[in-house]
Amino acid sequence: MKADLLPLSGISDALAAGEVSPEALLEASLERIRALDARLRAFLRLTEAEARTAAKASSQRRKSKKPLGPLDGVPVGLKDIFCMEGVETTCGSKILRGYVPPYDATVVRKLKQAGAVIVGKLNMDEFAMGSSTENSAFGPTMNPWDLSRTPGGSSGGSAAAVAARMVAGALGTDTGGSIRQPAAMVGCAGMKPTYGRVSRFGAIAFASSLDQVGPLAQDVRGVAYLLSAIAGHDPNDQTSSPRPVPDYAATLDKSVRGLRIGVPAEYFGEGLAPEVEKAVRAGVDKLRAQGCEIREISLPNSPHAIATYYIVATAEASSNLARYDGVRYGHRAKANQLLEMYEKTRAEGFGAEVKRRIMLGTYALSAGYYDAYYLRAQKVRALIRRDFDQAFAAVDAVLSPTSPTTAFRLGEKMDDPLAMYLNDVYTVPANLAGLPGISVPAGFDSKSLPIGLQLIGKPFEEETLLRIARAAEPAAQRAPPIVEGR
Repeated sequence: MKADLLPLSGISDALAAGEVSPEALLEASLERIRALDARLRAFLRLTEAEARTAAKASSQRRKSKKPLGPLDGVPVGLKDIFCMEGVETTCGSKILRGYVPPYDATVVRKLKQAGAVIVGKLNMDEFAMGSSTENSAFGPTMNPWDLSRTPGGSSGGSAAAVAARMVAGALGTDTGGSIRQPAAMVGCAGMKPTYGRVSRFGAIAFASSLDQVGPLAQDVRGVAYLLSAIAGHDPNDQTSSPRPVPDYAATLDKSVRGLRIGVPAEYFGEGLAPEVEKAVRAGVDKLRAQGCEIREISLPNSPHAIATYYIVATAEASSNLARYDGVRYGHRAKANQLLEMYEKTRAEGFGAEVKRRIMLGTYALSAGYYDAYYLRAQKVRALIRRDFDQAFAAVDAVLSPTSPTTAFRLGEKMDDPLAMYLNDVYTVPANLAGLPGISVPAGFDSKSLPIGLQLIGKPFEEETLLRIARAAEPAAQRAPPIVEGR
């Protein structure tokens, strides 16, 4: 296989062995983007000049035997939610069209310091609000396995670009499943770290108590490399943890024998596609065969997670997006009066789903409804966290499907917001509890669409979670048809 088609870990090994140069990898990445992205629409903009400069510098370090680490020279992409100095950052919204940040997000700076070659900015649901990337103001991204289907969301551009081998890895954000669900839909690995493990500084906010930055790659080792590069304390983010960052890749191949895996009954009920359940159960058997102890557990408050999430998340979105008013940030509509300008700016700048969530959140926070909705949701959130705490007294990780179905058709759920929201039924509990979660490929359904298996771990125990994910992932993965010219 050509080096540029290898998973991130294989590309890193090829660079270390001198089998390929960073410049050659970048040109192969750009060539594939030019060949495929007119159909996939994963990228919103490329950063070719910056990438070529970074690749040249990486090549010089490689020749001098002074690489910065396993990511030095590896092509990566950024969800367009991350500020990058001198590069337009829109968050998938018309209201931020033309915004050029004067600084790098902390994770962008850390990627540059690790020698990664940033190729461009990737499509997403507007302000990360969506599960299909159809809410982008710049059009939807397509699934590389079937161009009539969604790649998931909100980090759909990141997932599609990784699956289509346009970049070796990418960063996304996960507020309710927005890394793990698209990773499952396109057949790659995607991780939401523990809340506070990775800085959110320079990532445009949706719901600040839920948002988390994380990596996507074709393989778990690639996810580990990316996480090691971006994790750690940041004085610019008061919620970031001061805990030291381990070498996540160092323990990946350690045996999982004796680890206890909990399988919650609530995650295998109504609404789960039979083919998805069969594939995930096969993943359970695979871990059992490697010596893991499988235990049936209960997370009784999980059925309330979707309702809880969509009160907490929309309330925080209402607060965070108040700054986009035509005065402080973003688009400003032409008007004669101040109030008219506010109204027209937000009407023109925001899409339907963002408006829906702002209204829901504002209602939940309004006088007379705060106690009935927002305060009650926070109490249920505490119960969901308690369920996990009790489960983790008996198990080391929780295993479930990532999404109840495989990728659905574009437009299929746009007129039914509740049906769209239910795509995140298995992923939102980890966000509410602040826990790390990862999705890994678990096979395909009868339509050759990828299926994802989710693992949720204890706070700040990403090492253990990645080790289990490594044991669960397939030994090899085939490329989607669009890469193979079909």
